[in-house]
Amino acid sequence: MIALSLAEIAAVVGGQTHDIPDPSVRVTGPVVRDSREAGPGSLFVAFAGEHVDGHDFAPAVIEAGAAAVLAARPVGVPAIVVDDVQTALGALARHVVQRLGATLVALTGSAGKTSTKDLIAQVLRRKAPTVFTPGSLNNEIGLPLTALSATEETRFLVLEMGARGIGHIRYLTELTPPRIGLVLNVGSAHIGEFGGKEQIAQAKGELVEALPEDGAAILNADDPLVRAMASRTKAKVILFGESGEADVRAENVRLTDTGQPSFRLHTPSGASDVTMRLYGEHHVSNALAAAAVAHELGMSADEIAVALSEADSLSRWRMEVTERPDGVTIVNDAYNANPESMRAALRALVAMGKGRRTWAVLGRMAELGDEALAEHDAVGRLAVRLNVSKLVAVGGREAAWLQLGAYNEGSWGEESVHVSDAQAAVDLLRSELRPGDVVLVKASRSVGLESVAQALLESGAEGEVAAR
Repeated sequence: MIALSLAEIAAVVGGQTHDIPDPSVRVTGPVVRDSREAGPGSLFVAFAGEHVDGHDFAPAVIEAGAAAVLAARPVGVPAIVVDDVQTALGALARHVVQRLGATLVALTGSAGKTSTKDLIAQVLRRKAPTVFTPGSLNNEIGLPLTALSATEETRFLVLEMGARGIGHIRYLTELTPPRIGLVLNVGSAHIGEFGGKEQIAQAKGELVEALPEDGAAILNADDPLVRAMASRTKAKVILFGESGEADVRAENVRLTDTGQPSFRLHTPSGASDVTMRLYGEHHVSNALAAAAVAHELGMSADEIAVALSEADSLSRWRMEVTERPDGVTIVNDAYNANPESMRAALRALVAMGKGRRTWAVLGRMAELGDEALAEHDAVGRLAVRLNVSKLVAVGGREAAWLQLGAYNEGSWGEESVHVSDAQAAVDLLRSELRPGDVVLVKASRSVGLESVAQALLESGAEGEVAAR
């Protein structure tokens, strides 16, 4: 964080100082909510959770060198006491962002947010110091914490914004007002919570409504609900996609023999070839979104293409590809799942597995509401149409729907199976995998199928396992 005195912070958040001998002491370290991350000069934010109360750790963080605690009550050590810790954290983030003068890039969408955010950051940091959301910390707590990690040297701040309902993104944009707003897509993720795609579009479009007139709205030309958001902003509109009308577009898209996308990138400033290290054709759209942001910020087509071609996956369990010493390839995409990302992952599996046996180890997709049966059935059917060698559906009712969809599409005998839990899937795979097989593991985060991928890697480890 930019250095601020405790007195300045108290004034910004409307708090009272308690047990602070010298209010001129400055916070020079990070703002943290995990007491284990507290260190010299840091500010510890004490949240009272359902099971753990951060206030209980106040003495320990001060002992570790923290300058003070942002708290809801006096804690017997240096503290700034406020009525509401979350509101105060947001106010502090807003103040710091205004002082920074960095260009703030915000993005949202139903799928691909984290992968795209990681791509944008890797491209922009070639131009200037860049701070970006770690992992998927995209809510009303994670977002201000990310903003507060920026320093005086930061020139680009890339923030992922999630939403659980109408008004959530509007609130986040008030904390950290963006100059560039990117909307990737409107899909089925969280459709059970929102009630329909139109409501999801309404919520995601709050991002472009928050942009200033001299800002830029970067919209997916291939998604009608996103493209229609152009009418909701006064900012300049830049379209990306494979459509011929897109300002930033891809041509000659193909997948390499290893399942990595290659294409010709076209921007208003020129064209250049891209071959990505990431896996799956769905990353083309993510890359175009990142390219549109970079173009708006003055990078050339050649600079963007090189950066995209050298970008890696920065977040865990998102098409994380590892090859065991025996030649079995594990694709751990178990961080989350929705119908769109599930289809993309299956297509990537098939592309990677040309001439090899392919396994789709799939679990439930959460928060689909009334669409759950149809969407799980459709994914099971798609696995058959793509000629995946074997579908292993893991878990309860929704997994049974996956397997039933495959069965009704013509996957009989041993081509698809429903197992009760992750351990049953591991036992099955350990007994049946053979060298050269490719295994995709994917489900919603709550299912925890990353344990399957980890167990398979451990059981195949005879020496070093080489990640690629």
